[in-house]
Amino acid sequence: MQKMMIILLLLSIICVTILFLKKQSTGKKISTPRSPPTFPVIGNLHQLGRYPHRSLCSLSHRYGPRMLLHFGRVPVLVVSSADAAQDVLKTHDRIFASRRSKIFRKLHYDGHDVGLAPYGEYWRQMKSVCVLHLLSNKMVRSFLDVRKEEIRIVMENIRKSNSSRINLSKLLASLTNDVICRVAFGKKYGGDTDFMELIERFEKLLGSFSIGTYVPWLAWLDWISGLDAEVEKTKNDFDEFLERVVQDHVDGGGDKNDFVHVLLAIQKEKSIGFEIDRISIKAIIMNIFVGGTDTSFTVMEWAMTELLHHPECLNILQEEVRGIFKGKSNVSEEEIQDMKYLKAVIKETMRLHPPLPLLVPHESTHDVQLRDYYIPTGTQVMINVWAIGREAATWGPDAELFRPERHLDTSIDFRGQDFHLIPFGAGRRICPAISFATVLIELVLANLVHQFDWRSTDDDQTDVPEAIGIGIRRMLPLYAIASSTT
Repeated sequence: MQKMMIILLLLSIICVTILFLKKQSTGKKISTPRSPPTFPVIGNLHQLGRYPHRSLCSLSHRYGPRMLLHFGRVPVLVVSSADAAQDVLKTHDRIFASRRSKIFRKLHYDGHDVGLAPYGEYWRQMKSVCVLHLLSNKMVRSFLDVRKEEIRIVMENIRKSNSSRINLSKLLASLTNDVICRVAFGKKYGGDTDFMELIERFEKLLGSFSIGTYVPWLAWLDWISGLDAEVEKTKNDFDEFLERVVQDHVDGGGDKNDFVHVLLAIQKEKSIGFEIDRISIKAIIMNIFVGGTDTSFTVMEWAMTELLHHPECLNILQEEVRGIFKGKSNVSEEEIQDMKYLKAVIKETMRLHPPLPLLVPHESTHDVQLRDYYIPTGTQVMINVWAIGREAATWGPDAELFRPERHLDTSIDFRGQDFHLIPFGAGRRICPAISFATVLIELVLANLVHQFDWRSTDDDQTDVPEAIGIGIRRMLPLYAIASSTT
């Protein structure tokens, strides 16, 4: 009996101790990043505003570079400094390497692509296909003739304008579309009005807002508004188009070196250690086409906008290009490597006008301690590269100004190693098409300033409004006047 009492007493002490420790542990205050006040149900959604990258940048000035918002029931970590971005994209890269997005995933074959697939073995396999077989330096070089031919066509069209007002935005969009189509599909579809209308619908949806993503019990509003129907129709229409393209290659059509042909050959030969199916092929092609077209065009459009608004910078660039290619009618890719000011112009353009100002949102797959803050599993992460590109601590008091010279004496680059400039992202989820996009942007801009003198039209504004969407484009087309130098 006495032994039993001792045992019960010991058990009681142990139980009380466990309960006490549990209470102490649950009673500890978990440190999370600072947050603005929230509204019931919607959280901080009302604070996104017309231009989320600008609104979030303003909020970060008050709540810090690591700011926790709530979009409905979803916790969202907003990162607005280079140091904070490095924590997410390098120090804890693996934990933040996944994705979440209702509309994005629906439009991209439910995550069977590279950009939106959840982090895991499938994503690693698809990324290796892109990096090793589609976007390697060897493959990029193999499409030199495609780039040269399409650029030559555009230069001829500009020359035919006879110094009259031209829609430069339309020309650059057409050029980018034609290059990507030939590389991905084996032929151009720019003359197909149905295809161009489909692209416009697709890109518009990428910038749309789905309340059901953040407040599931309000998902019926997406149905009422017609968003669900439009997503479904656009997804099906794009799939029908890609199915025709793939089947045409199966039947013997298309270029033997385009991306569809390469992927079909991999599928047939089964030479990479794992299999890829038809859906994966279409998803990868969609990724490359949509991402490549939008990024390259946007950078070229903003670069020409800034150069036209800063004629002194345009003159310096023209002197550099014309000095290197004196006596030559066209610019060659081999000698572009010597153009330091051209590269500075492109860096400065992407600093001020990153194509995706908030990148594609990341998602945490585990609980993690981020510096002094606890970040739970399932937190969405938005990297505000637009705000990072304007950090006065990095870029100085003139951070809002277009000044390419700031890049001439620094080693900062945009390939994911310098977190002060990450328009293509960084870490595991960095855009695999950086080299492909960069070589096209460089070659187009160099040819534009080499072959023509440029001036703005009187109606082009210095403070250019931005279009609303996932990317940053001009709201209005860029018109300019070109005078041939030959």
